Amino acid sequence: MPEATFRVRWPDGSTEACYSPSLVVHDHLAVGSEYPVADFSARVTAAMDEASERVRARYGMACTSAAATAAGVRSRASAFTTGGVVRVLSIEPPL
Repeated sequence: MPEATFRVRWPDGSTEACYSPSLVVHDHLAVGSEYPVADFSARVTAAMDEASERVRARYGMACTSAAATAAGVRSRASAFTTGGVVRVLSIEPPL
C-alpha cells in the first residue's frame, strides 16, 4: 500500500511531518492550501479514518499509525485555542 508524508506549518510557525499509510490524504488536503486549525484537524481525522479502513480491508486490521497521526494532529490543534491556519507545505509522493 503506498504511503505518504505531509508536511505542514502550524499557526506558531513550527513545521511538522505527518505520516499517512495511504495516498488518500491527497483527497483531503491540497499542497499550498491553508485551513483553519479545526478544519485541518477534521480533514486529517477523516483522511486517517479512511486510510485505516483501507488497511483493514487489505490486511484485516485497522492501522494504528493512522490513528496515531490523527490523535497527534488533534492534540496539537487543541493548543491553538485562538484559531489560526495550518498551511500544507508538501505531500510526498505527489500524485
